Amino acid sequence: MHRLILKKGREKSLLRRHPWVFSGAMERIHGVPGAGDTVEVVTSKEIFLAQAAYSPHSQIVARVWDWNRESRIDSEFFHKRLHRAVAARQTLVRESNAMRLVHSESDGLPGLVIDRYCDTVVMQVLTAGMERWYQTCADLILQLTGTVRVYERSDAEIRQLEGLIPRVGVLRGTAPPQLVKIREGRLDFWVDIMGGQKTGFYLDQRVNRIRIGEIACEKEVLDCFCHSGGFALHALACGAKSAMCIDTSEAALRLARANLALNNLPENKAAWCEGDVFAILRGLRDDGKRFDLVILDPPKFAPTAAHANRAARGYKDINLLAFKLLRPGGLLATFSCSGGISAELFQKIVAGAALDAGIDAQVIEFFAAAPDHPVALNFPESAYLKGLLCRISG
Repeated sequence: MHRLILKKGREKSLLRRHPWVFSGAMERIHGVPGAGDTVEVVTSKEIFLAQAAYSPHSQIVARVWDWNRESRIDSEFFHKRLHRAVAARQTLVRESNAMRLVHSESDGLPGLVIDRYCDTVVMQVLTAGMERWYQTCADLILQLTGTVRVYERSDAEIRQLEGLIPRVGVLRGTAPPQLVKIREGRLDFWVDIMGGQKTGFYLDQRVNRIRIGEIACEKEVLDCFCHSGGFALHALACGAKSAMCIDTSEAALRLARANLALNNLPENKAAWCEGDVFAILRGLRDDGKRFDLVILDPPKFAPTAAHANRAARGYKDINLLAFKLLRPGGLLATFSCSGGISAELFQKIVAGAALDAGIDAQVIEFFAAAPDHPVALNFPESAYLKGLLCRISG
């Protein structure tokens, strides 16, 4: 087998079972592996550490498949890993028929994301190693889930870093309908798996959407970056007085309106604003508007730590505006899905925004991704979603 030999002293992260090998840690390659080939990762003294998928075009030059030298990286290996991941979700998710079945490194399958929407499975293939095995995984996931189709959404930007081109389309079964209906808690939602964000829906926020609904009764709600209306609709279903939804995408707001109608929620309690969220919030502030609950769920401002400083300014600005729009005693549910922003840094940013807004606030609840998005203890990068529920004092 090909061997990836590390520089002296660069094995420490692998000894802690972190599954990534960065190009700067590599001394040399023994053999001529191609992109996606399995290599043995060894120390400078050629002591075995792991079997990994080789990716010559990426800064992450290898991602660990297995820590056992005797393991065979074959179809049986993927069957076992997929079976384990799917079986775990049977006890993790009870409030929805849509869920994440495979969460990449956290399920021991780096570069593979699989989401289920009722009878449709959506697959994302993100790395050179998984590119070698995605057809095998498509067959296996269809068999393990009993679903009717597998649709591919391998159009994330990370594929470019792996030297891969985007790919979208039917992998198994027939083409999906334009919209797939799912159930989440007490509500139904239309999901656009072919053209929506990520694999069609933000499944990681499922538990948080339901929780926000529970605290929204009798409140005037402002839902920023609302996408297809998840937070706002849960709020209205639980008795919110009103919900104003803001998003830059006309298509997202159109889908949010369709979801409002799907659940027979009162149209007169919902308002829709298309445009730049920062600009709209400034306008609301200048007009003296106030709300009881503001929700901030922006897109990824900092994909890596290298973008953290620039992103911190954006997070501070948006949270500052939100604080200024809250009544005394109001609640701010604020989130970051940026991997480059740690939970500690995010809380500091929000604290700075409160200070600049001239208000005192308390954190009364912490948010994270739903449990079908597990965080491997040896891979803290999988804890990308973090959130705070803040209450203004007074």
